[in-house]
Amino acid sequence: MTDAAGSVRVDVWLWAIRVYKTRSAATTACRAGHVRVNGERAKAAQPVRPGDELRVRIQGFDRILAVRQLLTKRVGAQAAAPAFEDRTPPPPPRELMAAVPVRDRGAGRPTKRDRREIERLRGRDER
Repeated sequence: MTDAAGSVRVDVWLWAIRVYKTRSAATTACRAGHVRVNGERAKAAQPVRPGDELRVRIQGFDRILAVRQLLTKRVGAQAAAPAFEDRTPPPPPRELMAAVPVRDRGAGRPTKRDRREIERLRGRDER
C-alpha cells in the first residue's frame, strides 16, 4: 500500500485517500491549478512525501491536508484516515453566512431601489 521510494504522485495520493472519486478527476484538478503542494501549483506527476502540505480547492473551498503516510492504492475511508491530517479551518457560522445578501442569478441589473437596499445592507447608507 505504501511506496518504497518515499514519494507518490500527487494525483494518485489524492485519489487513494478519497479526496477525488477518480484519478482522472484528481489529474484534471491539478491541471486546472486547484492543487498546491507546499504553496506551489502542482502538476499531476509531482511527488508528495510525508510532511508535505497540500491545498486542494473543492467546490469553491480550500481544503488543507498534511501528508502523514503514502498510499498508492485506493483504500476505504477508515484506512485512509491515518494517511493525512486535515488542517482545514472550520467554516464560518451560519449566522454570518445568512447576513450576506444574495441576489438571484440571472435577475438582471439591479434597479435603483435594489442598489440602494444593497448599499444599506453593506453599511454604506448615504443618509
